[in-house]
Order: sequence, then C-alpha cells, then structure tokens
Amino acid sequence: MKKIKYFYNTNTLRYEKLVTPLRVKLLRIFGFLSALAVSSFIIITVYTRFVPSATDKEGNLKYNYMKDNYTVLNSKVKTLQQQMAELEKRDNEVYRSIFEANPLTDSARTKMIEQKKELEKISLKNEDELGTDIAKTLNNITARVAYQFESYGVIEKLISNQENKLASIPAIQPVSNKELTRIASGFGYRIHPIYGIAKMHNGLDFTAPQGTPIYATGDGTVTTAGPSTGTGNHVIINHGYGYQTVYMHMVRIKARDGQRVKRGEVIGWVGSTGASTGPHCHYEVHINGVPVDPVYFFFNDLNAEQYDRVLKIAATGSAKSFD
Repeated sequence: MKKIKYFYNTNTLRYEKLVTPLRVKLLRIFGFLSALAVSSFIIITVYTRFVPSATDKEGNLKYNYMKDNYTVLNSKVKTLQQQMAELEKRDNEVYRSIFEANPLTDSARTKMIEQKKELEKISLKNEDELGTDIAKTLNNITARVAYQFESYGVIEKLISNQENKLASIPAIQPVSNKELTRIASGFGYRIHPIYGIAKMHNGLDFTAPQGTPIYATGDGTVTTAGPSTGTGNHVIINHGYGYQTVYMHMVRIKARDGQRVKRGEVIGWVGSTGASTGPHCHYEVHINGVPVDPVYFFFNDLNAEQYDRVLKIAATGSAKSFD
C-alpha cells in the first residue's frame, strides 16, 4: 500500500497532503538517468582500458604472431640481399671481366614486368594473404639463389679448366726454330719424294740435324710411342678437348705409352726413320680426328711479325715433302 505523505502548512495551520509537481518528478528522473549514463560510461571506459576482451586478446596474439613472422621474414630478406650482392659481385668478376657483358634479354625484361604486376596485386590483399605471399616469394627467391650459386659454381669450374685447356692446346713448334728456317714443306697436296705422285701432306716438315730435340707442343697423354713402317719411330699425344698431335721419323723416342707430358718436354729426337728422305720431324695436328694445318698453332712462341713470316714460308715451301 502506497504511503501518503503529509506536511504541516503554517499558513493554514493544518496538515495537508504532500503533492509532488510533475516538473519536479521529471527533473528527478532526468537527473537519475544522467547520473546512470555518466556512471555507465566511466565503468565501460575503465573496463575496456584495463580489462581486455576476448576479441582484444585474440587480436593481440595475432599481432604478436605477425610481428614474429615479419621479424623472421625481415631477417631472411637481409640474408637474401647479402647473397644477391655476392651474386652480383661474382657476376661482375666472371662475366664482365672475363667475358663481355651482355645486354638485358627480352625474357629478363618480361620477368621484371611480371614482377611489377605482382606488386600491384599486393595492395588488394589482406594481411594474412600478404604474409603468405611474401613467405612464398621469399622461399622461391631462396631456391633461385641456391640454384644460381650452383650454376656459378659450375661456371667457375669451367673457367678454372680454361687454364688446363690452354696448356693442352698445341701452341708451340715441335723443334727449336728461332730463325724460322726449318719449315721445309707445308700443309696440302705435295709430290711424295718416294712415290713421285701428288699426295695430301697432312702436316709440316721441320728439317733439323739428326738428334735435334723434339718437344711436346701441349700438355697431354702419350697414346702411341713406337716404330711403324711409314712413319718410322713416332709419338702420338692426346691433349684432350679434341686435340691430338703426331711426331714422326724420330731417330730415338724418349716418351712412353701412357706417359703424361707437359708442353716443351722432350719426347724424342729428330731422325729419318720410316719412309723419309732426310732428317726431319713430320708434325701433324688433329682436331676431333681431322688433320688441320699446324701453322695456325704456333701463337705461343712467335710474335705477330714472326707468325706472319711463318705463314708465308709454309705457303711457299717446297713442292715436295720429305715423307
């Protein structure tokens, strides 16, 4: 039962019923609601600031996870940058100092354009997709860098083998010929001194006194060292890389089958054994089994003027050969 309040009216000297005006009631209600709203705001603010929600906790965990991932990726990027710098250094040292630098190929330009398109796509991705794509890209770059290092390793081995190849190419004259007077017959068709018919002369004849040293013209392995009816005492050297040299009509052989010889090493001495009309060294150069003119392989012990002179001597030599 609702209580009825009374108050003593001094004007009428009577107890009268207390009636609260509507305006006062409205003001009281408004004050209460205002106080409630302010209190709620303060409580919510304090709670959200100092008491994180489940969503905030999940967001913080995601942020920390992404932060860790980006730290790892950043470290990986720095490593890749160092490796790429090393590749650029090796590229400059290998291709630009030893070979001529080639212009950027069309295929490389196409790859660069595709890379720009990929960068444009990134702006349309969310953080998760971006992180995944970055990881995939870095893994791909890592694999390419590793493959490139392997490729450069092969190239370096090929370059190091060039020294062996250059040492193996027959690049000197088989006998000492400082005065350039010992080439008697050149490469080509000549009248055979014994048979009296035109016959292909597959080498050069170097005249020299019997007993003159004969030298290996390049590094290689002796495959034949012994006598034969036509060639007399002869030596065949396999230099590798498709090169082979033949030395005929020796008075005596020094080299032995299977022996490794160096350029300039004595392998025998000039003689006139076999089908020969005088002391000389018949010298041949074969490339992949095909005889070629040896005169083009004396670049190691002749200057430009001497080389030109030897070419003329070989071209205008005797119409007859010594064997």
